[in-house]
Amino acid sequence: MKKIELEIVALSHSITQTHSYAVVLGEINGLRRLPIVIGGTEAQAIAVALERINPSRPLTHDLMKNFMLAFNVDLHEVVITNLQEGVFYSKMVCSSANDTVEIDSRTSDALAMAVRFGCPIYTYENILVKAAHLMENDEPQTPELAASTPSSASVTNDNELKNMSIGDLNDLLNEVLENEDYIKAIEIRDELKKRKGKQ
Repeated sequence: MKKIELEIVALSHSITQTHSYAVVLGEINGLRRLPIVIGGTEAQAIAVALERINPSRPLTHDLMKNFMLAFNVDLHEVVITNLQEGVFYSKMVCSSANDTVEIDSRTSDALAMAVRFGCPIYTYENILVKAAHLMENDEPQTPELAASTPSSASVTNDNELKNMSIGDLNDLLNEVLENEDYIKAIEIRDELKKRKGKQ
């Protein structure tokens, strides 16, 4: 069966489930979008890697990558292999000098690893037929990720960030980084970027 390559195009709060997020995969050179509901921890792991934030200590997926590299194991690709009762199933295709193996994985974890290794993400036509949404022609092909990065349930909302001074935003950024709330850090950093763009 032919594999179809996907890329992560957005990360946002899930509309259907509270305290969950959705990672949206887009068909490369196509208009279909595949939303997958994931947990907050996994959303944060994906966001940290996409935004190239360096946590003070390795997160679980960073530890896994370091472990694999220490033993000369490479992640070649992630394949979303099945969809049953609303649950996506995935495999990570890994290899060492002597062997190539497929490792069963939760899709959210596989995506967090794919971002860290920079490897391709694939699925099959039957999964896209079941679960993908067709993007309208006038929508941008690859929406800016930062604009749809999830915000955590924390001390501020968008309006509060807009009303804060640059000094207060920098102080809050340092505080959330110390607390390892990387999703909130991305939100604050984006607000600071907007302000610099207006100067």
